[in-house]
Amino acid sequence: MAATMRRCAGPLLLVLLQAQAFRVARKPASARAALSMVASAGSDDGLTRRERFWRDVEANLRKMGRADELKRAYRFVASAKGQLPPPEPQGDFHQPCEEFVEGLKAQPWWDTAEFPWVAELEAQAPTIGAELQRYLAAEAEFVCDSAQRSVMGEGWSAVRLQRMGEWRTENTAAFPETTAILKGLDIPFAVRGIMFARQVPGSGVAPHSDARNFILTAHLGLKVPEDPTKAWMQVGAERRNWEENKAVIFDTSFEHSTGNESDEERVVLIIDFWHPDLSLPEREALQMVYDTRNKYDGAAIQAQEDAARGKEQKVEASGGGLFDAVKGMFGGN
Repeated sequence: MAATMRRCAGPLLLVLLQAQAFRVARKPASARAALSMVASAGSDDGLTRRERFWRDVEANLRKMGRADELKRAYRFVASAKGQLPPPEPQGDFHQPCEEFVEGLKAQPWWDTAEFPWVAELEAQAPTIGAELQRYLAAEAEFVCDSAQRSVMGEGWSAVRLQRMGEWRTENTAAFPETTAILKGLDIPFAVRGIMFARQVPGSGVAPHSDARNFILTAHLGLKVPEDPTKAWMQVGAERRNWEENKAVIFDTSFEHSTGNESDEERVVLIIDFWHPDLSLPEREALQMVYDTRNKYDGAAIQAQEDAARGKEQKVEASGGGLFDAVKGMFGGN
């Protein structure tokens, strides 16, 4: 398949909050304060929300200093704003978007041995799996709250432990052992999230790319059909199968898809983490960008999750809507 460049799904930052006004019928979720950030809440400065967002991001970046160490972060901002040519794919099936960090190794599948924390995660998998089984036995709730529902399909649903860098206490309370294990490992959690993902028999996730090349994804197999060849994931040109208590790692900026051709459900634990070629200052800079984005969009993200659970939540927006602005950030299959 020929390599192609794509725009970020619902281009998250490129069209972020072009809407000039919005209203959410609940108090917006508070943003993380991991870094000291500049935030402009006013609307009397003559700037659009998108312009204020980028002004705040660039001010926050300057506050971080270390300009020599953050050259790629500044280039990331310029690319996400559309000031640079679209990134070139790094091979067949690679589909990066404007939210792009230059110079990162790009390959569909990664060797788990490159990540020391994977062995301990696999060792703890039986404990995580037992806690999951108790949750399933209690007829617990999985929901399809992905912004890409047409891609994920009706057979995919999840329980999110962390989203956009924030732990979801309503769910972590149901998984205290899993949460403690994850927090105790040296995993460089990225901005996208951690979740249990279920795929029912006869369903699949359509081929797609999550497009952002600076995040890698781990899947820990927890509930795999008796015939594991019936449940598969394809990344790029290669198809692999999950194994119980074993992890696989891949790059979701390559086209990927899944299928469950068995008569049993499949459940994996998904962990998004920073690409290993990023320096610590670069991780902090990227985290700042998306923390700033949370300040602007946190309420819309919560509204999307509530809507998936059938809760009443009114969101109004102009110029395409806030839901369009958050599409594509929440990857994972």
